[in-house]
Amino acid sequence: MKKIEIDARGQACPKPVIMTKKELDNIKEGIVVTIVDNEVAKNNVSKLANSLGYEYKVDDVSENEFVITIVKGEGELKEEENTEVVKSKDRVVVFSSNTMGKGSEELGKILIKSFIYTLTEVTPYPSTLIFYNSGVFLTSEGSNVLEDLSKLENNGVEIISCGTCLDYYNLKDKLKVGQISNMYTIYEKMRNAGNIINIG
Repeated sequence: MKKIEIDARGQACPKPVIMTKKELDNIKEGIVVTIVDNEVAKNNVSKLANSLGYEYKVDDVSENEFVITIVKGEGELKEEENTEVVKSKDRVVVFSSNTMGKGSEELGKILIKSFIYTLTEVTPYPSTLIFYNSGVFLTSEGSNVLEDLSKLENNGVEIISCGTCLDYYNLKDKLKVGQISNMYTIYEKMRNAGNIINIG
């Protein structure tokens, strides 16, 4: 299988993404390895692979060197020690509340924390996490799941929170992970999902 290596160290975004996409477009199948020197570039190249549905893995070689290996076509990535293997699935998880299930609020908060932690431990990761209504408390300052959500985002999972909901709860300036979105985008993500898991 053809292997292409891209040295994108020192390149400002979105150039690493553009360089990677160009090489992926130029091959029918093969492996594209992109080397970058910062977290932003690593995350953006990972998101590219995730959005295209390609299998990929991310190696954190050092604080200033990250290697993203992307397989296009009938390839296989072998999981190695200290290497996170991620394969995109068209699965969307929707959080409409900051608790899980009906009944005890305290128990619901424990359950939702456990659920989000479980998402970080099981691959393939979902493609997108959507937060609306009181679910936006989970992505905002003071949330006890920010570390786990950041881990998912760093591994290519898209995280979006409803802007109207953030405004309603006065949390727009306190969003700590993911991006602010709107109901049109949320609808499109859910409409195009192959599988939706509703939590709340």
